Amino acid sequence: MSYLESNLKTVPTGLSKVLYLNWPLVILLTAVASTGFLMLYSVAGGTLDTWAEPQMKRFAVGMTAMFIVAFVPIWFWRNISLAAYLVALVLLIAVEFFGAIGMGAQRWLELGPLRIQPSELMKITLVMLLAAYYDWLDVDKVSRPLWVALPVAIILVPTFLVLAQPDLGTAVMLVAGGGLVMFAAGVSLWYFGTVIALIVALVFGVLESRGTDWQLLHDYQYKRIDTFLDPSADPLGAGYNITQAQIALGSGGWSGRGFMQGTQSRLNFLPEKHTDFIFTTLAEEFGFVGAFSLLMLYAGIIAFCIHAAVVNRDRFSSLLTLGVGGTFFFFFAINMAMVMGLMPVVGVPLPLVSYGGTAMMILLAAFGLVQSAHVHRPR
Repeated sequence: MSYLESNLKTVPTGLSKVLYLNWPLVILLTAVASTGFLMLYSVAGGTLDTWAEPQMKRFAVGMTAMFIVAFVPIWFWRNISLAAYLVALVLLIAVEFFGAIGMGAQRWLELGPLRIQPSELMKITLVMLLAAYYDWLDVDKVSRPLWVALPVAIILVPTFLVLAQPDLGTAVMLVAGGGLVMFAAGVSLWYFGTVIALIVALVFGVLESRGTDWQLLHDYQYKRIDTFLDPSADPLGAGYNITQAQIALGSGGWSGRGFMQGTQSRLNFLPEKHTDFIFTTLAEEFGFVGAFSLLMLYAGIIAFCIHAAVVNRDRFSSLLTLGVGGTFFFFFAINMAMVMGLMPVVGVPLPLVSYGGTAMMILLAAFGLVQSAHVHRPR
């Protein structure tokens, strides 16, 4: 029996749950999404119908889902975590056989009028299952090899399925989100140090093998590495996207060119201006002030997640909240690093700002889990 189940009498019931919602978190999420509506209106040339209005409708559905999830007791989500993970895993496997192809990748399932991306669901169900696993596991077993191997397998199975789509960005987020939960659960740092050492050795081996008989990557993959290290070497080819993004970021200056005055987006120089590269449009139109303001909104959301996790005395709730907050952090951190040229372009959208349906609604449902953990925590 968990700490939460033993203190059910202290948990709010009925309509009183509304009073215990983390309303500042709701306000922050709405502020970030509203920034997205504004930018989608801008990149569409002052039209709501193209991207902004559909995004608003999805946000409304997502917020409704968040409140529904928040009012369901947190123990229910813990009990179904394994089933939720297995459903997401089955959907990932189904993508391999029946998935729709778009932009050279096979990542989506078409279920009647719906088009879903199972990898987005896996990001959250993975965190749920790991949090439930470490809630069940005795603390003194957390770092034993046998009990470390199981969560590693839980992480790696969907990661390899996502890599096959191919979707490097989501694969990185699965590993990072799962690793964060393991770290928060108290897994020995020696394991993390070993993984980091192996990654460094792998990178070194990949670079050293270039041009040899045992070359580890194809020539076109090495070209991508070259483009990341020096986009200006091929500004009209492989380096075009990141070069245009950096021009937009730099031209915004301190306060930006003004709303709907960004030349890079208005003249269609920016690639994927409504999805992966929407942050560069914001930076061009509102400058450093606008970009920093959005970053502070994101930081506020992370701060609320950390605080909620620290004060929650239920282990599952605490680990789940940290896992969702960490996944959200990796979302925007990877996207911003990507468009600034600090890491390769891996196709990760800016959360709640980039245009997209599955990612937004699942992310809001995930924050419903955070709210459920907050509402139903022992008092």
